Amino acid sequence: MSGTETLLVEADQLAAELHGDDPPTLLDVRWRLTGPPGRDDYADGHLPGAVFVDLDTDLCGPPGAAGRHPLPDPAALQDALRAAGVRAGHSVVVYDGGDGMSAARAWWTLRWAGHRQVRLLHGGHPAWVAAGLPTSTEVPTPRPGDVEVRPGALPVLVAAEAARMAAADEGTLVDVRAAPRYRGETEPVDPVAGHVPGAVNLPAPEYVTEGRFPTADVLRERFAAAGVGATGPVGVYCGSGVTAAQAVLALHLAGRPDTALYVGSWSNWVADPSRPVAVAPEPGAAPA
Repeated sequence: MSGTETLLVEADQLAAELHGDDPPTLLDVRWRLTGPPGRDDYADGHLPGAVFVDLDTDLCGPPGAAGRHPLPDPAALQDALRAAGVRAGHSVVVYDGGDGMSAARAWWTLRWAGHRQVRLLHGGHPAWVAAGLPTSTEVPTPRPGDVEVRPGALPVLVAAEAARMAAADEGTLVDVRAAPRYRGETEPVDPVAGHVPGAVNLPAPEYVTEGRFPTADVLRERFAAAGVGATGPVGVYCGSGVTAAQAVLALHLAGRPDTALYVGSWSNWVADPSRPVAVAPEPGAAPA
């Protein structure tokens, strides 16, 4: 299979798999940064057999100095995944409300935990509905899974490593927040505006549109324009490591599975007032 087929699944293909002899485990991870919780959407209708998993409480640790969506405790994550029916060596498909961000963080978390057989439903719940496929309000009771969480299967960055990567000769650190946040003109969530000195900006809409990814060639071109080449260290961050997880998935699709996620992202960076903050575009940076 191609890299895309091992990372993404289209609605019609997923429907066929769900009617097969060994259907994948479905995880509904719909989530909003603000507004009603995703569990309400799940209750209104979800893919048949899907189990709701809470991004904030099941897939991430408690918010604090480590960031708004820090790494989960491995034992707690294992309990949550087993309760959702995730089995060792068995396929998992994650989906969200369509933008692909919380599903990508779920994809990243399972991969980081050592579970490789996980794909994202391309286009999420809206793609399923648009294909005329059935939904359900029945809440399943999955058989407990036996997945073993082995953290560290995907690379991560802490603040000091992100700072070194942002240095001109240490790699490329990509900030995928909106350009005004990167430039320090506005900051709607965190207490300080700006970016990690040396980071380049590639806002998420430049490489994903309404939760759907372009071809690998197009992704390579867009990341290359921001300074990400075929080789050399690369890391990504956003506000709290959710949108950036989607960037990691995009870079996997583009052939850079070595991309590191700064999990704490900007919410962790600004938790320490001694860390430097840059505003306005970096000299020589690619246009945002």
